[in-house]
Amino acid sequence: MCVWFGFIILAWTWSPHTDSKARNIQTSGDISPVPTKKKAILGLWVRFRVGVTVRVRGLGLRIIKQTCVRVCVQEAVCALNTLQTNVSVLDQVRRERSDQPELQLQAMRGFLHRTGLTVDKLDHLNIIHVTGTKGKGSTCAFTERILRDYGFRTGFYSSPHLVQVRERIRINGQPISKELFTKYFWEVFAQLDDTKDSHGVSMPAYFSFLTILAFQVFLQERVDLAVIEVGIGGAYDCTNIIRKPWVCGISSLGIDHTSILGDTIEEIAWQKAGIFKPGVPVFTVKQPDRPMTVLQGRAKEIGCPLWVCPDLEQYESGAGHLSLGLAGQQQRCNASLALQLSKTWLQRYRHGEQHNMKNDLSHPSLTSPLISLPLSPGLEATEWPGRTQTLRHGPVTYYLDGAHTTGSMQACVHWFSQEIQQEESSNRGPVIRVLLFNTTGERDSAAMLKLLEPCQFDFAVFCPNITETITENNADQQNFNVSVENMLTRCLDNQISWQSLSGTETKQGSESELLIKDRLPLLAKTRTNTLVFPCILSALQWISQGRDTVLATAGCPYLPVQPSVMAKAEPLREAAQVSVLVTGSLHLVGGALKYLDPSLAS
Repeated sequence: MCVWFGFIILAWTWSPHTDSKARNIQTSGDISPVPTKKKAILGLWVRFRVGVTVRVRGLGLRIIKQTCVRVCVQEAVCALNTLQTNVSVLDQVRRERSDQPELQLQAMRGFLHRTGLTVDKLDHLNIIHVTGTKGKGSTCAFTERILRDYGFRTGFYSSPHLVQVRERIRINGQPISKELFTKYFWEVFAQLDDTKDSHGVSMPAYFSFLTILAFQVFLQERVDLAVIEVGIGGAYDCTNIIRKPWVCGISSLGIDHTSILGDTIEEIAWQKAGIFKPGVPVFTVKQPDRPMTVLQGRAKEIGCPLWVCPDLEQYESGAGHLSLGLAGQQQRCNASLALQLSKTWLQRYRHGEQHNMKNDLSHPSLTSPLISLPLSPGLEATEWPGRTQTLRHGPVTYYLDGAHTTGSMQACVHWFSQEIQQEESSNRGPVIRVLLFNTTGERDSAAMLKLLEPCQFDFAVFCPNITETITENNADQQNFNVSVENMLTRCLDNQISWQSLSGTETKQGSESELLIKDRLPLLAKTRTNTLVFPCILSALQWISQGRDTVLATAGCPYLPVQPSVMAKAEPLREAAQVSVLVTGSLHLVGGALKYLDPSLAS
């Protein structure tokens, strides 16, 4: 709707009767007069991946931005999605991966400069920089909430988002508004697009653009501090353009993103330690000996103090019991890391921006695990959706955790087992357990499924990270880095792995393959207690069988399924309780939350 309105305005500016008026139209941040009709079309592709490609050039883009696009966030997200790397290009990049990944940081500095920012300006953000393999997002969430409770105006940049891309950039714990997102998006987008020819380079990639956007938002909105979560790795991550963070943190390390970070835990630790800066204090949780040795060596080489956080029990001995807003045993080490990051930031703040802690183990703020009581309420009030989260919708209970490594899956299984045992002990009648699972990228699905097999699920359901088969109005969760065929093939592979683990393989030659022809099928063939669905919505609808009042009232169209598949759902309809674990991918969890918690999509 907004797009067509923009074209109407564009047509008005082309009219010979209004050309003189058009010369006086100005946009925010651009005082140049609007060009004439002949100069109006100058260059930007806004591609809508739902099958429509619209070519909008200079003047038209500016007028659309000024009038309606600023309050029509979907158009901004569609333009953002054009910065995603196409799957075929991504495969080529992986095959021809550069031996000089530091060039990415050089490019990032160039992009930053083209938007009017410099690394010097980033120094004023008072940054807390956090990396790690698992738990870094939760650590950031704890840290942000603690410092927000002190009255500071906080910025928080994280990834990936669950439902809406605006979640990645938060002010005072809330995703930035649609108006702010649209305003700053078009400002940054236009600056980069207007300068791309003169600099001989193109636009930044999706994550790099969002990182620049986050810096711009935090500076313009004058936050007191910014908690920045690393995207992948550390040394060559685009967030590592930060020159002078106030304190750095490293959460638990494990094997992930091996094609980028390396095949061994030592190589991964080296990459994560790349965020260390001379003289800047660093905290980490307890790590295995091999990666810890690497971290210590890197800290000595770079010249920064490195401390290991105490167990949470040591805080409790002096401050009483500490309740956490996030469930799961693994959150205790994340909370300890957050407490040290928050305490150190406050210490530096009280001593002035230029205060620099010496590498001295006798420093009182670093040796004592005790905390002041105002720090602890923030731990209990912390919310971080999609991580060890429980949603109860009548007889259907959802357990959502975006675990996507073997280490994080072990923690997920431990958490789910404890929760389900407590839940089932209070039920009278049959309880059905359902696994909803998917993975992405290079992750070892079979290894994670092996960890899940002892949970004794009655049904194992697999689907790609596609929210629904109709893609309109779903720009926030579109992913062009992988093809639909690859996603569905992975689902079938996961089904085979589960069948092998549970000993319920079908005979060779049975009709169980998901055939991909001209369009996405509504439902794949099934194997005993395992099913493959084409999208998240169809999987949730089948699992809930109309018994989830939130899902039933969300206005989502029910997709038709085969009668034989409906017959298999009889135990779900008759059970006193249906317990659903959604795991394997944060993108899967986010797609589920779009329907299970409609407030996140509002």
